[in-house]
Amino acid sequence: MSSGAIDDLGFESRTFPPSTEFVATTHVADDSLYREGTANPDAYWERHARELVTWSTPWHTVCEWNLPFAKWFVGGELNVSFNCLDRHVLAGRGDRVAFYWEGEPGDTRTVTYKELLDETQKFANALLSLGVQKGDRVNIYLPMIPEAAVAMLACTRIGAAHSVVFGGFSAQALADRINDATAKVLITADGGWRRGEVFPLKPQADVALQDTPSIEHVVVVKRGGNDVAMQSGRDHWYHDLIAAANPMCPAEPMDAEQLLFLLYTSGTTGKPKGIMHTTGGYLTHVATTFKYVFDHQPDRDIFWCTADVGWVTGHSYIVYGPLANGATQVMYEGVPNFPANDRVWSLIEKYKVTIFYTAPTAIRTYMKWGTQEPQKHDLSSLRLLGSVGEPINPEAWMWYHEHIGHERCPIVDTWWQTETGGMMISPLPGATVTKPGSATRPLPGIGAEVVDESGTAITRGGGYLTLTHPWPGMLRGIWGDPKRYQETYWSRFPGRYFAGDGAKLDEDGYLWLLGRVDDVMNVSGHRISTTEVESALVSHPSVAEAAVVGANDATTGQAIIAYVTLRGGLTVDEHVLREHVAKEIGAIAKPKTVYFTPDLPKTRSGKIMRRLLRDVAEGRNLGDTTTLADASVVTELQRRASEHPAED
Repeated sequence: MSSGAIDDLGFESRTFPPSTEFVATTHVADDSLYREGTANPDAYWERHARELVTWSTPWHTVCEWNLPFAKWFVGGELNVSFNCLDRHVLAGRGDRVAFYWEGEPGDTRTVTYKELLDETQKFANALLSLGVQKGDRVNIYLPMIPEAAVAMLACTRIGAAHSVVFGGFSAQALADRINDATAKVLITADGGWRRGEVFPLKPQADVALQDTPSIEHVVVVKRGGNDVAMQSGRDHWYHDLIAAANPMCPAEPMDAEQLLFLLYTSGTTGKPKGIMHTTGGYLTHVATTFKYVFDHQPDRDIFWCTADVGWVTGHSYIVYGPLANGATQVMYEGVPNFPANDRVWSLIEKYKVTIFYTAPTAIRTYMKWGTQEPQKHDLSSLRLLGSVGEPINPEAWMWYHEHIGHERCPIVDTWWQTETGGMMISPLPGATVTKPGSATRPLPGIGAEVVDESGTAITRGGGYLTLTHPWPGMLRGIWGDPKRYQETYWSRFPGRYFAGDGAKLDEDGYLWLLGRVDDVMNVSGHRISTTEVESALVSHPSVAEAAVVGANDATTGQAIIAYVTLRGGLTVDEHVLREHVAKEIGAIAKPKTVYFTPDLPKTRSGKIMRRLLRDVAEGRNLGDTTTLADASVVTELQRRASEHPAED
């Protein structure tokens, strides 16, 4: 029977130490940073705030902690836009490329730090001309174009908090986020390119704007070339505002605890949560983790994070962390398979990318498309790989290691959340022996423990991942709802932050993320993580991707239902897969039913929507499908489920 936490079923013994070649040039080759961060976390973060961030006024207190509310670098003043732009230009690095941008149709732009600064100053003045003041909220609803970074940096320059909404979200989702933040200005585009077509953003925004009384002005970037309606007095073309703007806008010093941005996450109640991040601590956190986790070296690295700026990964590791470090990046507008399945690998070859950061879902999709796609391209520029967004299963890790990294690139599997602001658990690539599928250890200055149901820390096995002391990038609350902040993150285990993820500790003290605890299935009294069953399924050579849910079952409480996508051209019998899972992690984890499907229901960001899979498994009407990349996938799954009786 289960101990009451989460059963530890998987086992992984392969290890990969960093190569001597990598260690020779790395920032961190030993455990000195870990020792420093453990001995005195506040002093560790204070040193990096001093070394990696430019302040106009020094702080008098590193951290004020009144559980669950933190303030970092109290009394200090700085400007994020200055840290990301001006200081590099002032140091003579204005000609360094900030972004190599490529549109989905193949059009390109090269944006230097000096050009990014010039555009940001003009747009900051444009926002001021529209009445935006320090403390106002500005909504951003844009495709993956350089203007998205400009808009964010212009807000930070004048002290307006931005709220970026992913361009794939519906008009209703946009309206909800505008209204919750009472945003004053919306920045959008006519449209953007996706799958060879223009998806209309301004027309979507116009629907939202029918019920957003706080919006006074709308700024529209011309990108898609699609026809849009412009409301006189309210709507303004971005290029017209830029042309008329004063070119100089000094970066205004901000208090370290000035609200930098809101970013909305889905809530279990259906009402999105506006996660609040502030200025000094957040910038220190993302600048430090970007430097060390990616072993970033600005004179030689080309960094590419495949996320969208609409998600926290785009905020922290496309805009603020990389630009604070003076990084050169690739930014790509479109999907990874337009016009063909090798678009990602062609871009790595074209721009000589050295650091590549993507999601496990994307990696499994690349696996499904086959090794022949990356083999078409020279990937020898790569020196470091990363994964983000969900736990990576060992077989996807190994495929990434062998076919993309050619067995010479360390892989940093990173765990963090919108709420944490920046990375929390990850290898340091020059100092950590990695294991396929493990995020390894908390980063220096971070306190993390796995606890059982009673909140007691455990040293081996599965449980609940908690954070034990404040960190600089942490959320400062939920916008307008401090009570919900307390209840959501601090009530389950008193004195500890808990945001709902399960984890296990192995015999070496390595952490393995098990996904959301609401994705834990209760089968005959055993609490089984969907992540471990999915990992076992994907370890079969015929399987590219799998998603697992628990469905109500009169006998076992819940039955394990698996949805499986096979690698191109391969087949396998359902019985074989069920027995394979039993062999890998035990008979208790054997799926009751396996559905074969050409694809899984995913959001535009690549997250599998298990809620919809549970609806299919239990024969319910489907919930909201507006954020799906392809809503037809669940219709096909419903058809297959109706034709496929469950196994006994």
